[in-house]
Amino acid sequence: MKKSQKIKKQFSYIELFAGAGGLAEGFMRAGFKPVAHLEMDKYAALTLKTRLAYHYLIQNGKIDIYHEYLKGKINRKKLYSNIPQLLISSVLNIEIREDNLHDIFEYIRSQMKKTGVHTINVIAGGPPCQAYSLIGRARDPYRMEKDKRNYLYRLYVKFLKEFKPGVFVFENVPGLLSAGNGKLWKDVLRYFKNAGYMVEWKLLDARDSGVLQNRKRIFVIGWRKELDLKYPDLKGEDISTYRVADLLDDLPPLQPGERIYAGKYHGPPSEYLLKYRIRTEDDILTLHIARKHNERDREIYRFYIERWMNEKRRPEYNELPEQLKTHRNRSSFKDRFKVVAPDLSYSQTIMAHLAKDGHYFIHPDINQLRSISVREAARLQSFPDNYYFEGPMTAMLRQIGNAVPPLMAEKIANKIKEMMK
Repeated sequence: MKKSQKIKKQFSYIELFAGAGGLAEGFMRAGFKPVAHLEMDKYAALTLKTRLAYHYLIQNGKIDIYHEYLKGKINRKKLYSNIPQLLISSVLNIEIREDNLHDIFEYIRSQMKKTGVHTINVIAGGPPCQAYSLIGRARDPYRMEKDKRNYLYRLYVKFLKEFKPGVFVFENVPGLLSAGNGKLWKDVLRYFKNAGYMVEWKLLDARDSGVLQNRKRIFVIGWRKELDLKYPDLKGEDISTYRVADLLDDLPPLQPGERIYAGKYHGPPSEYLLKYRIRTEDDILTLHIARKHNERDREIYRFYIERWMNEKRRPEYNELPEQLKTHRNRSSFKDRFKVVAPDLSYSQTIMAHLAKDGHYFIHPDINQLRSISVREAARLQSFPDNYYFEGPMTAMLRQIGNAVPPLMAEKIANKIKEMMK
């Protein structure tokens, strides 16, 4: 009897630096109970609330209310009014700082009490990663005191010390490994160990979780020293038979600036979309919206699309016709334009820079001559079509680029669950 009760136990989690909820999506799919999501960006915080609304409504047979919201028949306030306030209040739109940690801890304690959670089982999340990029640290390796993002891992550790979860998951970009000639990375691991955890880390590729994208990220998994655990086996999946076109072909064509906020699909879902639950028969196409482009950029897109489709190669910037070149710096960033190749089994890494321009993510259809839409970017990150992003288009693209792919998060969350049983 005790064994069956243990299996049915619902584990709880807190997510720090939650973003749009890619990591949270994985933990919710794996059956974890959310206690708190901390996120400083207001639009990402709203996206999290809307996603929590989706999960509640579909679990309670009220998905029609969510569909009404997607179609614009009810507003966000009305949507949230159909959700328990305790669930909505699990999203705290706040910046994590040294001077507000006490208040945040108190808020989480209050959430735990209201939800009947006595122990936090997992803390997950990854601090903003821009500070660990090669460009961001070029002038002052490691001692980048002016950029507080470099030390957010220390605040993460304070949550570990406060709530003492059995397991934690820390995600970040590969650039963290080499920042400050590796000194910063050693410091990160030392802080985790000093907090009372055994830690192991691996460089994981999203492709091994079924994501049609070349995306590598560090995942540190730690467990309390008294627990007899080990880093889970995350064997890869073979998705080599699928192509990026499987993510794109059922979506209606768009011209630059054209926007479908709620509409119909262009064709039936592919085998890949169905297998990985990106699209279901009940879904409504949303956020298939494209940015505007000037005519010069469209001619540049045409040049790159033709070279890929006809020659299977990606030209350097200097190969452009002279009248299309606008940048004086032609010796660096030679691949600033890139087609999302439909005939490969992976795309280039989706990044938050997509919010600034789409030159690195050109749609492969020469009749459209545009960068990828919000929905196309979300699919490349493995977000399902029923995932709705809040805010203006630039905010949506930034959220998508910064996220952990849900398929990747789900695989890790299920392994964490196995570890803890």
